[in-house]
Amino acid sequence: VMRDYLIMLGATALFIGLAFGGSFGWLQGLILLGALAVALTELFIRTRRQKLADTDLEGADPGLPGWRVALLLGVGLVGLPLGADLLVDGSISVARALGVSEAVIGLTIVAVGTSLPELATTMAAAIRREGGVALGNVLGSNLFNLLAIIGVASLVGPIPVPPEMLSKDLWVMAGASVLLAAWVFTGRSIGRLGGVGFLALYALYLVSLF
Repeated sequence: VMRDYLIMLGATALFIGLAFGGSFGWLQGLILLGALAVALTELFIRTRRQKLADTDLEGADPGLPGWRVALLLGVGLVGLPLGADLLVDGSISVARALGVSEAVIGLTIVAVGTSLPELATTMAAAIRREGGVALGNVLGSNLFNLLAIIGVASLVGPIPVPPEMLSKDLWVMAGASVLLAAWVFTGRSIGRLGGVGFLALYALYLVSLF
């Protein structure tokens, strides 16, 4: 997890650096996708080494039939994004009716709605005490959002960066990522107190937006 965390921090720094160019165009998109390719290659090499070392997969259930795995995966891949999409559509309509800016919509309602699959997966992993799955899901999601989502979208058309994001929101994102280091580098569990602290900080951020 420590190595994955450092890779995620590197992706965050790269993203912020490119954002100060004012917009994400095709060149910035290629840079982000190139960084993603490097990260995935490193992960692939590391995974092969773990297999050669005969490392047991965390939480693997060898008795689970393949058809059930495929069924659960298919239902999850369809149901979670569909539910998030319905939530986002409805929330955007309400937010626009209230006169909230698009930046605020993206930073709050859309962000929460599209993160529901990660929330559901991480909660399920936490209930089963699968710390590697829980943290890996969050770190991997952040990495994919920063490098792949913006990278691909930038190839379709330029994405301007609002000034308010350069002055505050990007740094809040970086600060939240750095804050996680207190647990990653010490190996301590993120308990209920830590969870309440994270939620309180996020609530303060929401208040600052509105």
